[in-house]
Amino acid sequence: GLSEEEQEAVDAAYGKASYAFLLYMQQAGKNGELEEAAKKAALMAQQQGPGPMLTETPAGEIPQELPSGMESTPGEEQAFGTESSSPDNEGSPAGGQEAGEQEESSAGSMNGMSFDMENGFDEMDMSKVYQLIPLLQLVPEESLQAARENAAQNQSMMGGQVGVTFKKLFYQELGMDVNQIQSDYIWKVGLKMLGVTLLGVLATVLVGFFAARVASKIGKRLRHDLFSKVESFSNAEFDKFSTASLITRTTNDVQQVQMLVTMGIRMVCYAPIMGIGGIIFAVGKSVSMSWIIAVAVVVMIGLIIVALSVAMPKFKSLQKLIDRLNLVSRENLSGMMVVRAFGNEEYEEKRFEASNKNLADTNRFVQRVMSAMMPSMMFIMNVVSVVIMWVGGHAIAESTLQIGDMMAFIQYAMQIISSFLMIAMMFVMVPRASVSAVRIQEVLQTELEIRDEPKPEVLKQVKGEVEFRDVSFRYGGAESDVLEHISFTAKPGETTAFIGATGSGKSTLINLIPRFYDVTEGEILLDGTDIRKLSQKQLRDSIGYVPQKGILFSGTIASNLRYGKEEAGEAELQKAIEVAQASDFVGELEEGMEGPIAQGGTNVSGGQRQRLSIARALVRKAPVYI
Repeated sequence: GLSEEEQEAVDAAYGKASYAFLLYMQQAGKNGELEEAAKKAALMAQQQGPGPMLTETPAGEIPQELPSGMESTPGEEQAFGTESSSPDNEGSPAGGQEAGEQEESSAGSMNGMSFDMENGFDEMDMSKVYQLIPLLQLVPEESLQAARENAAQNQSMMGGQVGVTFKKLFYQELGMDVNQIQSDYIWKVGLKMLGVTLLGVLATVLVGFFAARVASKIGKRLRHDLFSKVESFSNAEFDKFSTASLITRTTNDVQQVQMLVTMGIRMVCYAPIMGIGGIIFAVGKSVSMSWIIAVAVVVMIGLIIVALSVAMPKFKSLQKLIDRLNLVSRENLSGMMVVRAFGNEEYEEKRFEASNKNLADTNRFVQRVMSAMMPSMMFIMNVVSVVIMWVGGHAIAESTLQIGDMMAFIQYAMQIISSFLMIAMMFVMVPRASVSAVRIQEVLQTELEIRDEPKPEVLKQVKGEVEFRDVSFRYGGAESDVLEHISFTAKPGETTAFIGATGSGKSTLINLIPRFYDVTEGEILLDGTDIRKLSQKQLRDSIGYVPQKGILFSGTIASNLRYGKEEAGEAELQKAIEVAQASDFVGELEEGMEGPIAQGGTNVSGGQRQRLSIARALVRKAPVYI
């Protein structure tokens, strides 16, 4: 019925009492106090003769009668290592020598009962311990008090160990199966450990599953948001971000963030718990050796800071180098015909090699810096183990630490260092992922130059009249206008053409109608309404657009023609192909309208691509064709 605090107090008192008994027996074995007490008891027994048992007397007073089994017989006197009182031995050199040897051999031992700390008490006969109790009443109280004070002041763990040993001896004396008790304890604790291990395995699997799931969802959302944002870009935003950079930001940068989330959920939460828990338990095992862990932690933090300060500038340039490599690769692949036509393959190879080498060198430098972290941490871990063993060995020799506690302290220290290893791995990923996150944020937070009005106007039926009123346009950052004071009207049912030299602004003027750019001055009207007051969707739904460079998407001829009108039927597709003069080569294909189209339309000729682009615009049946 004791509380936990009361039980601890009782255990401590019992351990100190057991240790005081051990200390006194060692001291008495050296100074011969017990032998003197045994002689005194034997002499008293001779004087009194056979009689009743001694009554219990206060410590320090001479008992009036000896206990049963301690009558004055030569055998019993020898049992306590005392000299025989027989007259035959008095004055005899041999007898004196024999008695002296017996007294010397009895130092620290009473009839084979060893009180040597190194040998332990496992084989002690408790009945002989009980026989010593009357003798303890005959020894000086000062000696007993000195042993008690010594045990109370001693900071070693011997008190607990001696108390456990005596407890085991008492259990054996009571007939309890100590081995069974120990086996039951091992099974009980072992099953608990197994249960905790299984829970740890289950938790690890669940954390891995949910971390991967969360990271994949985040990657999916980021790619979706990036793609949606890029879809809303005008040509002005595309001029700011290169196509190669947008590809890298949508793929590689998102992957870096996704990897950080995957590892972060598993390590950022796991490592601090391991480290803090290890520190708490390590300090609980030995406060005196805590400085070792503190020094190791300070050294590891310093190592991480140095590595990051060296590698961080390279991390910032790494993604830009990937952009550059993507740019060179994309230009090379898309302009392959031009490269071959001018015979510049060697030049392009050197250009690619320069970008590739810059990226490889930067990546290699970063990896070398970060790869040095692991062996450095392992070196610190091994040094810490050696220092703990050296300091712990001295503590064990002084009985202030148990071997098991030292081994546990080493395990906790390894756990703490392992947590810092995980944190170091995270620091390898965090800088690069943070750079990628900033690059993603730049795209997502880009202010669009072309936006819809909060409440755009709606044209119920678009006729298709386009009017330019005193339109001027200047590219962002340019010093002068490309177009100045342009005014004209393109009426429905008519064809309005612009003829001019290369670079005179024909394509620029056309790109103003679908609002790929917005005018700098003036206004463009569709059926008398400023196109900036219309929603971009309605404006572009009213336009059938044929780009200057025919662009087709991977799929089939039919899927490309339906790109502007998904519900278009076969008859509409066929009519558009005939008007665009593409029916001849389409009809020659085995699959016909279901003929495959490669990415960019590279499996058809340039003229065929242009005709299919015209047919795609015609399928839409828009009021305005460009």
